[in-house]
Amino acid sequence: MTSQPTVLFVCVHNAGRSQMAAGFLRSLGGDDIEVLSAGSAPKDAINPVAVAAMAELGIDISEHIPQILTVDAVRESDVVITMGCGDACPIFPGKRYEDWELDDPAGQGIEAVRLIRDEIRARIDALLADLRSTTTSLRQA
Repeated sequence: MTSQPTVLFVCVHNAGRSQMAAGFLRSLGGDDIEVLSAGSAPKDAINPVAVAAMAELGIDISEHIPQILTVDAVRESDVVITMGCGDACPIFPGKRYEDWELDDPAGQGIEAVRLIRDEIRARIDALLADLRSTTTSLRQA
């Protein structure tokens, strides 16, 4: 892992879970981490309920655009976090992969999406702490 790790969040539509995760990591990680997100079958726009749930916490993901998952995005990432995308994600040796089992916010109301958002936030906090400790260890080596 480089001194500035790259994290890729992947879900099917790249319109809810992966966008919320990317929004949190961009907001909390600052310039320390490069953040990418993509989907195996991206939608045309971000889920408006996910946008509203994130806006409640002061994070604006309304301008994000769902992106198609590419082999290059996986190749350039140090950490690949999947969220229900199945086997769509290519596997490269030496990468860190995690699969976060999270409910899909598609078609759900704000109460349900808040719960998903809060679970993502907790996972992002843990990921960020781990990435920062790993990066610090590498800088000291």
